[in-house]
Amino acid sequence: MNYQPDLISTAVKMFAALAVLLVFLISALYVSKRVLGRGVPRYSGGMIRILSSIHVGVKKTITMVEVPGAVLVLGVTNDHIRLLTKIEDESLLDRFEVSENQTMPGSFLNHLKSLSTKYKKKTDEI
Repeated sequence: MNYQPDLISTAVKMFAALAVLLVFLISALYVSKRVLGRGVPRYSGGMIRILSSIHVGVKKTITMVEVPGAVLVLGVTNDHIRLLTKIEDESLLDRFEVSENQTMPGSFLNHLKSLSTKYKKKTDEI
């Protein structure tokens, strides 16, 4: 009495269960993004800009944020964001003035764009 399992039907059942599980996980991800993402404002790139940020410890930074009419110096930790000072003096604000077209020099997006343009130039030459 040797029992030989039917491998094809077992494989079909396994892949069907995997497909059902993947459909469930993808739909749960979609629903959670729709429900949770609704209250989160999207970055429009207009009124608030981060001028500079420096790490001073583990999960502790000092960040300069430009808002209309002032520059805020914020202390940011894991639990709190505190206003350290508010710069409203016009002569000091002119020093922090960054043109709209100028981008931050060390951003990941700029680095990625430069790499992709180099790659596109190499593929066009070939």
